[in-house]
Amino acid sequence: MACINRQLIAILHYLTLIFLFISLFPSVYAQAIFKRQVTLMGSVFEITVVAHDQQEADKNTDLVIAEISRIENLISEWRPETQISLVNRNAGIQPVKVDREVFELTQRALVYSKMTNGAFDVSIAAMDKIWKFDGSMDTMPTAEAIKRSVQYVGYQFIVLDSLNSTIFLSRAGMKIGFGSIGKGYAADKGRELMKRIGVQAGIVNASGDIAAWGTQPNGKPWLIGVNNPFKPHHILKKIRMKEAAVATSGSYEKYAEINGQRYSHIINPKTGYPSTGLTSVTIYGPSAEFANALSTSIMVMGAREGNKLLRQYPAYKGVFR
Repeated sequence: MACINRQLIAILHYLTLIFLFISLFPSVYAQAIFKRQVTLMGSVFEITVVAHDQQEADKNTDLVIAEISRIENLISEWRPETQISLVNRNAGIQPVKVDREVFELTQRALVYSKMTNGAFDVSIAAMDKIWKFDGSMDTMPTAEAIKRSVQYVGYQFIVLDSLNSTIFLSRAGMKIGFGSIGKGYAADKGRELMKRIGVQAGIVNASGDIAAWGTQPNGKPWLIGVNNPFKPHHILKKIRMKEAAVATSGSYEKYAEINGQRYSHIINPKTGYPSTGLTSVTIYGPSAEFANALSTSIMVMGAREGNKLLRQYPAYKGVFR
């Protein structure tokens, strides 16, 4: 009996030491949520990581920022030195060799165009001189100007050569841009990088295009709120996310107001006019890029056709308003 008692006392003593160690050095075991906001790709990104301390969080956040900056320096149509800008300058002249990553992103964009029958089209960038959504536009473009600009839009005229990894815009005056899926793609790539180096959980929020992984330190899933476009600061739906993504397209934050009427920044590629009918579309599923492509397309297609499209991809769900 005395031997058993001594063993129990030894076990209790050992457990007490472990408890004291954890109490004195909680950072060894405990994790917390760290957030940072930064402007990238012309938008506010909020990067959330779960880490043991600020130093670890800063190191991992810096890696995400570097990755998104790398992507921006490849695909921005606003920076003259990027590969996409070079493609645009050579529209109607010659094919341009690009990195495989840029080629494959463009290739997927054409797939999105075909599956939506042209409701999604990266060559809509050619209309950036017609419509301005930065608060400076106060008169409608003329019907003739819109008609002229539409002739430069058409995914069918984007020629890809997989063997040589080239992109050719076959009509002079064409332009492509990834404003519709670029931030979703960047969010996915940020998440991919963090998982690859062993960061257990976090969120890359690219101004509403969100890629999340893992759980909060308390084991609960991330909780993402979908705003009600008709009631500011009201949540329409709460989405619980672990390994998931969400993207929202809408006309309630970025628009042109002309003669008391709001015009969405999401343009119908076929007509050249802003989309009508829906105010916002939120899509959630595995990939932020694909969710972004769906949300943009459905804003153009409308609720009825949008629901038909969404039913083809059961891994994705939507909220329309």
